[in-house]
Amino acid sequence: MNKKIALIHSANLASVDYAYASQVSSDMDLLFLAGACPINKDGEVPHLDDYELQAKLCVENLKEALKECGASLENIVYTRVLVASQNRSDLVTAWRAIRTAFGEHDVPSTLSGVTVLGYTNQLVEIEAVAAIEKLTK
Repeated sequence: MNKKIALIHSANLASVDYAYASQVSSDMDLLFLAGACPINKDGEVPHLDDYELQAKLCVENLKEALKECGASLENIVYTRVLVASQNRSDLVTAWRAIRTAFGEHDVPSTLSGVTVLGYTNQLVEIEAVAAIEKLTK
């Protein structure tokens, strides 16, 4: 856990499986990541109709993008999870796969059902903001 990123929980709000807010030290740089999509290296969306497997692939792609920036999941300070479905159970399936991947790092997140996502057969996408130590020049 990065001690310069504080995840804020509240005793005055409902007990949930994510922090209500995050605070980032002013001596850190913010990274705004493009939405992590469930596409493989060939640009294809595998796991048609499988919200869990697409969510897991989104996390793997997110981890790879973070690694390119010198970061990891523990550097994330906010996520927005988009799920192409009108069924709450599909949202919950995607959410559980993503929360499991994040482990103890329970960042503030928004989970939304949407009508469609950018790639054909895409069911899940994860937007993220992360914080890393400032680069020295």
